[in-house]
Amino acid sequence: MKLPEIIEENNIIPELKAKDKKGVLEELAEVISRHEPSIHKEALVKVLVERERLGSTGIGDGVAIPHGKMNGVSRPIISFGRSKQGLDFDSMDGQPAHLFFLLIAPEDSSSVHLQVLAKIAKILKNRDFRKKLMEPGTRKELYQTIVQTDEEF
Repeated sequence: MKLPEIIEENNIIPELKAKDKKGVLEELAEVISRHEPSIHKEALVKVLVERERLGSTGIGDGVAIPHGKMNGVSRPIISFGRSKQGLDFDSMDGQPAHLFFLLIAPEDSSSVHLQVLAKIAKILKNRDFRKKLMEPGTRKELYQTIVQTDEEF
């Protein structure tokens, strides 16, 4: 599955306002619920918070991939946010997270959910990609960076 099929330019936040984990989840959920009327922000945040209780989705290297599955979602959807100053996300390496890819998928889509998670994790291992995402840029430029990098993988 190609990332442009599941992330829209409108679902990108060039600079998150949030100062903590729950704030990031709320902000990233907000952009999805704004463009997907069937997804209620509060329900999505609840799914994400419950998933975080199982273990942090902060994977290290300044990256977090909060994710979950819920009823009423017809296809995988991603939102992306960046925090230049970074914030504590209980990451595995103990470092602040700067780049956040939120993935929500249909309740009954285990294989697709895992494939998309694996793809995101794979491209985020690329240091140059992470560096490009931290460079100054508009929502459109960030989207283009994500799409171009996806084509390379």
